[in-house]
Amino acid sequence: MDVTTPTDLGQAIKLRRRALGMTQEQLAMSSGISAATIGAIENGKETARLSLVLQLCRDLGIRLRTEV
Repeated sequence: MDVTTPTDLGQAIKLRRRALGMTQEQLAMSSGISAATIGAIENGKETARLSLVLQLCRDLGIRLRTEV
């Protein structure tokens, strides 16, 4: 999946969470990030803290790569 917008990244996070059979509440409990914040990130919130987005990616096993 190519990620070019916050919405794309949020969608990738949501798809991975669902593939793992997790609810937002379950992910919140395991990651320490509120379910409301997870929902906002999954909906493409542009002002989400990068550290939280990266933590969710790590917790869900999402690998981010860059191309130069």
